Amino acid sequence: MYIGRVIGNVVSTIKDETLFGYKLLVVDRLGIDDKPDDHYFIAIDVAQAGVGDKVIVIDEGSGARQIMRREIAPVRAVVVGIIDDIEIEE
Repeated sequence: MYIGRVIGNVVSTIKDETLFGYKLLVVDRLGIDDKPDDHYFIAIDVAQAGVGDKVIVIDEGSGARQIMRREIAPVRAVVVGIIDDIEIEE
């Protein structure tokens, strides 16, 4: 699981049938300093996130398929929440 920021949408006219009905997002993974760490992922969205939102991403295929209620699906990452605030105590 990681924190990311949605930086775009993916539009696909042809895709695997298990992805029908899901919005695909491009998500930058963020470091603890809230800056992108040069890794981005395409994730399905179950939280209704949009561009600019800070999000929680599950990055594990089995967990993603459980959320989709599918045994087989070409999915690795899923946006499962939108973050309002983060507090880190030092």
